[in-house]
Amino acid sequence: MLGEAEPHWLSEEVKTGTTIIAIEFNGGVVLGSDSRVSAGASVVNRVMNKLSPLHDKIYCALSGSAADAQTIAEMVNYQLDVHSMEIGEDPQVRSAANLVRNISYKYKEELSAHLIVAGWDRRAGGQVFATLNGLLTRQPFAVGGSGSSYVYGFVDAEYRKGMSKEDCQQFVVNTLSLAMNRDGSSGGVAYLVSIDEHCTEEKVILGNDLPTFFDQ
Repeated sequence: MLGEAEPHWLSEEVKTGTTIIAIEFNGGVVLGSDSRVSAGASVVNRVMNKLSPLHDKIYCALSGSAADAQTIAEMVNYQLDVHSMEIGEDPQVRSAANLVRNISYKYKEELSAHLIVAGWDRRAGGQVFATLNGLLTRQPFAVGGSGSSYVYGFVDAEYRKGMSKEDCQQFVVNTLSLAMNRDGSSGGVAYLVSIDEHCTEEKVILGNDLPTFFDQ
């Protein structure tokens, strides 16, 4: 009714309080994220896909402000399309990561977003890049979002060099399940994207189908 105060969450920034992860395997990468979007203590979207395509074989995982992260992804997607047409071939993963880094640094005072960029290209194979306010570093795996602080010990203990694609997929699912159980801002379903030379495979795992652990 007129004159009534609006709900407090309407004036709060919508954030992807989240868990995101990407990992390299021999010949490709696997990315994963939860799907919960929150504004303060309120959940405003239960099934947002936070894995956004930047090109055919390059994706990014979004965290931070939902609007800011999606805007960066859309800008980079457009610039990569133009760049691909100019060079006559698919862009490199590092090129996409550099674009994300440059935008994040240029607008670091206005934007609140952290993106993990991962994909495959014919020059360097599968690659994972962490970007944050001008930082750009390639890592064998990267985690981010509010849920990441709950799983750093798990990923450090469980990661092994030379894991297969199937091992990496299970590693990502287990990490997301643990984070979603502990972090109140993470939840919903788990989205996975697996990228290699031959295909890009997207998958959704419902909450009821996620693995459970001793305290669940």
